[in-house]
Amino acid sequence: MTADRKPSQLLRNMNAKIAAVPMILTACVVFLGGTLWTITYSFTNSKLLPREKFVGLDQYERLWNSNKWLISIENLFIYGILSLIFSLLIGFLLAALLDQKIRFENTFRTIFLYPFALSFIVTGLVWQWILNPDFGVQRVVRNLGWESFTFDPLYNAEIVIYGVLIAGIWQGTGLVMCLMLAGLRGIDEDIWKAARVDGIPMWKTYLMIIIPMMRPVFITTLVIIASGIVKLYDLIVAQTGGGPGIASEVPAKYVYDAMFLSQNLGQGFAGSTMMLLTVLIVLVPWAYLEFGGKKRG
Repeated sequence: MTADRKPSQLLRNMNAKIAAVPMILTACVVFLGGTLWTITYSFTNSKLLPREKFVGLDQYERLWNSNKWLISIENLFIYGILSLIFSLLIGFLLAALLDQKIRFENTFRTIFLYPFALSFIVTGLVWQWILNPDFGVQRVVRNLGWESFTFDPLYNAEIVIYGVLIAGIWQGTGLVMCLMLAGLRGIDEDIWKAARVDGIPMWKTYLMIIIPMMRPVFITTLVIIASGIVKLYDLIVAQTGGGPGIASEVPAKYVYDAMFLSQNLGQGFAGSTMMLLTVLIVLVPWAYLEFGGKKRG
């Protein structure tokens, strides 16, 4: 009799592969199929119902000639850049403080993480009240004697996106803190001891040793934050409704309004396709550098 052969790579872990088939099919049909369907009909003049009349790039020309769309892209860019910077900075600083084994650490961690448990709708309504000039921060400060104090970002078209940013950072920073804290707790204690023996200042230890070692944690956190930025919608609806005027519009709200309020599916599909393209422009180079480079090295 011949010696038993090892099963080929294709036949290994067959139970797990068979169990994954429904999930793979669902992803292909729902995600890939829906994406291709959306891109295809973005080149049509679909209104209330899908139409198959091809109109070329008309929907995209109309999209990029729309002042509302341009403002939404600008707002998403401002919100995204500042949200990434401040969420990472504040989240890491809070994690570094909690990593010092302070008293009541569990209590502080719960307090900082609690906003993340709230929905964006609740967060938007809460901060809409806090930033309301009639009974929010502005009213409280003026009652203390500073009558000339003005703080009404949600009612000022030039800075309204920054008022939304405050609410977004307040809700998302707790999750960033927990991810960073988990990364810090994974650092070997011997590294800290060696840095102290060598007389390296704490800030330099973080900057030159700890942060580079936490690269996978930072990448994961960036992906999570970026995914929340791209789909920003409910916070805008709850807090400003896109106002004043169209000053706080974002792409996701533009797509929703085009498809369900204006009943213009073609325009909504064009906006959705541009959002997808934006995500791919960011993710494809990152995935190539993160995974492709490692295989070659």
